[in-house]
Amino acid sequence: MVEAAIAMTLLLVLTLGFVDFGYAWYQWNAATKAVEVGARRASVSTPVAPEIATAGTATTPGNPILVGDYDYICNGATSTCTCTGSGCVAATFTLANFNLIFRGDAVGTGICPPLAAGQRSGMCHFFPMLQPANVVIRYTATGLGYQTRPSGAVPTIAVSLQNVNFQFFFLGGLLGFNNITMPSMLSTVTGEDLKSTWP
Repeated sequence: MVEAAIAMTLLLVLTLGFVDFGYAWYQWNAATKAVEVGARRASVSTPVAPEIATAGTATTPGNPILVGDYDYICNGATSTCTCTGSGCVAATFTLANFNLIFRGDAVGTGICPPLAAGQRSGMCHFFPMLQPANVVIRYTATGLGYQTRPSGAVPTIAVSLQNVNFQFFFLGGLLGFNNITMPSMLSTVTGEDLKSTWP
């Protein structure tokens, strides 16, 4: 009976460990997809800091904005946008624009309201454990202009996650598994058109 108890304990831990690490793998994939969707949403919607549209002004249509002219970082944890670079314009964190990326078209209460028919999803619909405080959106001047506009930014947009821990069902209290932080992930796209609505 002692041998059976020892063997069953080890077998149970091993089996539940497989389940938990399979779930952790799902979380990793879901977070990766959420970041990709967030970057895509950010590239075709109004920037979280709308002032980016006038940052790094080019005087001639089609002229590129100089590399490093501005670098806006909008942090969901602090609900602020900061900028470095000579082409910066004071930034305002606009919650409605952030929510368009994070929650998509969903309206209602809660962090991630359910979608109605015909509504487009946001980051939280791909990774339900995601919180606004986990999201960082960065708009950077990388030398691109816009052929038909006398001014206006076409930034490179990077969406990343911060301070996201894996969630474990069975092994959470064992050996500090709940303190395992998800490795940082990043998705980068080029802004297409800084318009107020999605196409």
